[in-house]
Amino acid sequence: MDLQTIWFILIAVLFIGYFFLEGFDFGVGILMPFVSRDEVDRRVTLNTIGPFWDANEVWLITAGGAMFAAFPHWYATMFSGFYLPLFLILLALIVRAVGFEFRSKLKERWWRVTADQFVFWGSAVPAFLWGVALTNIVMGLPIGDDMNFTGTLAALLNPYALLGGLVSLIMFTLHGALFLSLRTTGEMKERVEKVARAMWAPAGLVLLLFAALGYRHTVLFEELGLIPGTLPMITIVAFIAAFVFMQIYRFGWAFAATGATIVFGTIVAFQGLYPVVMPSSLSEDFHLTVYNASSSDLTLTIMSFVALIFVPIILAYQGWSYWVFRQRVTRDAIPRD
Repeated sequence: MDLQTIWFILIAVLFIGYFFLEGFDFGVGILMPFVSRDEVDRRVTLNTIGPFWDANEVWLITAGGAMFAAFPHWYATMFSGFYLPLFLILLALIVRAVGFEFRSKLKERWWRVTADQFVFWGSAVPAFLWGVALTNIVMGLPIGDDMNFTGTLAALLNPYALLGGLVSLIMFTLHGALFLSLRTTGEMKERVEKVARAMWAPAGLVLLLFAALGYRHTVLFEELGLIPGTLPMITIVAFIAAFVFMQIYRFGWAFAATGATIVFGTIVAFQGLYPVVMPSSLSEDFHLTVYNASSSDLTLTIMSFVALIFVPIILAYQGWSYWVFRQRVTRDAIPRD
C-alpha cells in the first residue's frame, strides 16, 4: 500500500469520525427547541454535549489540514468549488459556538432565545450542507484539465444533492435523539425516545429514495465500480437494526446502529471513489486522483511520522473525556438561579 492510499484512508477515517461524533452534536442542537419544555430542559440538553462538541470539531480541522498537506490539488479544487457552502458551514459553526459559550452570560430572556436560535441554525445548516457537498462529489463535478471547478452555485443545488442534504440532516437528527436518550433521565428521556421512534420511518423513506436514485445519479456504481450488495447492504442492515433495538428498548445499541449507518454510508462514498478523490463530469481524463492530486512522497513520509505520534494521543484524550463525562445529565443538577 503506497503513501497516497494510506493518506486517503486516513482522511476518510477523519471525516468518518467527524460525521459520527459531530453528527449527534448537530442532532442535539436541532432537537433542543422541540424536546425542551422549559429553561431547565434546555440547559440539560445543552449540557449533554457541553464537554464534547468543541473536541468533536477538531476532527474536521484535522481532516482539512491533512487534506491540505497530503492532497493540495484536492483541497484547492474542493474548497474553491464549494467556497460559498463551506463558508456558510464555517459561519454556522462560529454562530453555534457563540450560542454555546455565551448563552449563560446574560440572564435576559431575549438573549437566551437568541442563543438557542444560534445553536439550532448553527447545527441544522452544516448538517444539511455537508450532505449536499458530499452528494455533489459522488455525482461528479465539472472539473477541467487544469483541475479547476468550472460549475456554478446553482448547479450544486440540484435536486439529488438537496436530497442528499436532507438525508444527512435527518440522519444526524435521529442520531442526536438516540444520544439524548443515553444522556438524560425522566420525562426528557421518554420524550426523545418517542421522537427517535417517530423519526425512523421518515428517515427510512428518504434513505431508500436516495439509495435507489444513487445508482443513476452517482459515479460510484458505474464508472468506479463499487459492488452493489456489500457495503451498501451493511448500511441498510445497520439502519434496520436501529429500529429493532428501539422497539426492544435497547437505545444504546440503537445509537450504535445509527452510528454504524453513518460510518458505513461514508465508507461507501470513499470506497466507491478510490482512487479518485474528485470525479470530473466532463471527462474521465480530468478526474483528480490520489496520485495526480498528492504532495511529494517526502512530504507524505514526514506527515506519516507526525501522525503516528499525535493521532494516538488525540484519540486517547478524547476517549478519556467521554469516560469522565459518561454520567447522565439530570434536572436536579441544573441550578435554578
